[in-house]
Amino acid sequence: MHTRFRLFAVSARAALSLGALAVAAAPIAGTFAQTLPEPAAEASPDGGLNLPANPTIFGKADPHLRRATAIVNGEIITGTDIDQRLALIISANGGKVPPEEMERLHLQVLRNLIDETLQIQEAKAANIDIDEEEIMQTFNRVAQQNFGQNPAALEKYLTGIGSSSSSLKRQIKGELAWQRLLRRNVQPFINVSDGEVHEMMDRMKAAKGTEEYRIGEIFLAATQETKPQVLTNAQKILEQLKGGGSFVAYARQYSQSSSASVGGDLGWIRLAQLPPELSTPAAQMAPGQLVGPIELASGYSLLYLIDKRQVLTADPRDAVLSLKQISIAFPKGTAEKEAAGKAAEFAKVVKEIKGCGGADNAAVALGATVVANDQIRVRDLPTALQDTILKLSVGETTPPFGSIEDGVRVLMLCGRDDPKVESGPNFEQLQSQMEDDRVNKRAQTYLRDLRRDAVIEYN
Repeated sequence: MHTRFRLFAVSARAALSLGALAVAAAPIAGTFAQTLPEPAAEASPDGGLNLPANPTIFGKADPHLRRATAIVNGEIITGTDIDQRLALIISANGGKVPPEEMERLHLQVLRNLIDETLQIQEAKAANIDIDEEEIMQTFNRVAQQNFGQNPAALEKYLTGIGSSSSSLKRQIKGELAWQRLLRRNVQPFINVSDGEVHEMMDRMKAAKGTEEYRIGEIFLAATQETKPQVLTNAQKILEQLKGGGSFVAYARQYSQSSSASVGGDLGWIRLAQLPPELSTPAAQMAPGQLVGPIELASGYSLLYLIDKRQVLTADPRDAVLSLKQISIAFPKGTAEKEAAGKAAEFAKVVKEIKGCGGADNAAVALGATVVANDQIRVRDLPTALQDTILKLSVGETTPPFGSIEDGVRVLMLCGRDDPKVESGPNFEQLQSQMEDDRVNKRAQTYLRDLRRDAVIEYN
């Protein structure tokens, strides 16, 4: 599911375990990424199941048989439920999910709905119920914040893509119910001592100035026998992402790391926390870059560098800018040569503008449009423009950029408020983040127990 639909669960930070089970939905939040302890050397590779090396399979699985519905502890998940939730994911990917991916995505949606049903059932058993008014309030907020629409317009949009408001409302109910259940049954039993918080703060101060990376990961588990097939799947996902697919949506549906629940977001980490196979390529990545598939002993990973920064150091990209955008449009059908000439003349005139005070008058003479923004951070600009903007003095402009279709524009720097030195989270914030991390780990165990004890029938 695209991140805009995941708003409500307890804050979580993804573990860096490569191959952990994907868990229930949680938002992108938190600060810490942690590695799981290495298994003991004497541990059985099959987890003590004593599996034969060359098992004989009795009967054949029919690859054309799709069990579309399920009954979870007596509650039915219909084919319509699956199709409507699937439509949300397809929409989040711009409708670009290829036919060969649909079956796998369909099964993943069914698994997600089973988890959601278990969470709602467990909350109800604990006498926790989410009333319709609260669900509607959240639905209205999602319509405004995520779509910029009123609820009626969102309902129309959902129907138009083959989904429904009831499908999104059920997801909202599941996430609110699970959040409330964790607050009652898990959070009160989580304790982070003052000593642990002080130790973490000391470690952060010692790391001041070192680089941190915010990385997204899609991990696909594989054995030696399945590696060729898994590699092919990873390459298909990579093609979809390069074609404009949502990394968050693909991570939620396909990644088999625990970070799947937060759209693959590993949070702010140091490269030493990653396996060498991942840290080496990550060190060479620029924000916005995607690499992979990267082969690991247990499968393949796709990495996406969301951002990077220096620990407890002011980041120039957090500077708040005052900008004026000056732009001209080309009439439909303008030839490329003619557009290039007009763009060159536009660049020449813009370069002669004496500061932001002269921008409006110059724009009138050019037949250009001026748009001002006094509260935009450098990091919110397209990556390709960030370095250029940081090198400008007040009153200077970027080189012209654009296209025949979109017109040509420049950005003029009218002011800049540099960021203060980052002091890091205070004691209470850090303690809260550490508690959230532990709640998330307990939540994963809680959900695994619910899956283990559930009575599930497939139709």
